[in-house]
Amino acid sequence: MIESQPLVAMIHAVPPAHRIAEEAFAREFPQATVWNVLDDRLLDDARGAGGLTGALRRRMLRLIGHVMDGGAQALLLTCSSYGEVVDTARTLWNVPVLKSDEAMFKAALAGPYRRIAVVASTPPAVPAAVAQLEALVPAVRPDRPVDIVTALSEEAAGARPEEAARHLADALRAAGGADADAVLLAQYSLTPARDALADLLGVPVLDGAGAAARELRGLLAPAGAPAVAS
Repeated sequence: MIESQPLVAMIHAVPPAHRIAEEAFAREFPQATVWNVLDDRLLDDARGAGGLTGALRRRMLRLIGHVMDGGAQALLLTCSSYGEVVDTARTLWNVPVLKSDEAMFKAALAGPYRRIAVVASTPPAVPAAVAQLEALVPAVRPDRPVDIVTALSEEAAGARPEEAARHLADALRAAGGADADAVLLAQYSLTPARDALADLLGVPVLDGAGAAARELRGLLAPAGAPAVAS
């Protein structure tokens, strides 16, 4: 059986993701013991290379191997740019390994939402999020159509939460997505703007870190109750 405080590792490519993910786990899955690993060159090196190279994939797999050797019972990879490495990791290790926004996408598709908006503050995040969302449709929502609208506001990057929320809301309205039934934040860095954006739009706003914490809680501590040590 799962231990009372399962060890959940998180690998980050940018420092802000560390704080945001840790806050989400403290709120949604406090039973977990969180182990943060940061390589703050991962994202810059991927951008400089124009995408993931074989060397970068191997580097991420070495980081994953490091936490697995350290006893991690689950892993969350918080950088969406390295999401494809998760598919390889799942064939190598028999523990839950989540992509940054995978749980959020599944929750959104399983919900009653007809039109889903994806918002971001950096251009590469938009196609990456849409590709992951569309890839999950056949498995999660094969019998119900979904309409996806996207909005980008680079002004939201680094802005205070309320200001970022206004920029994102304006971008969504300009993109014709004001009638969306739910909004998905394509980056962990936008999580502080979640509640303000929900107030502005009057619809649910989902974030990746919170959704991942809830999914891992369900896997490692069923029904949200503290797991019993073996």
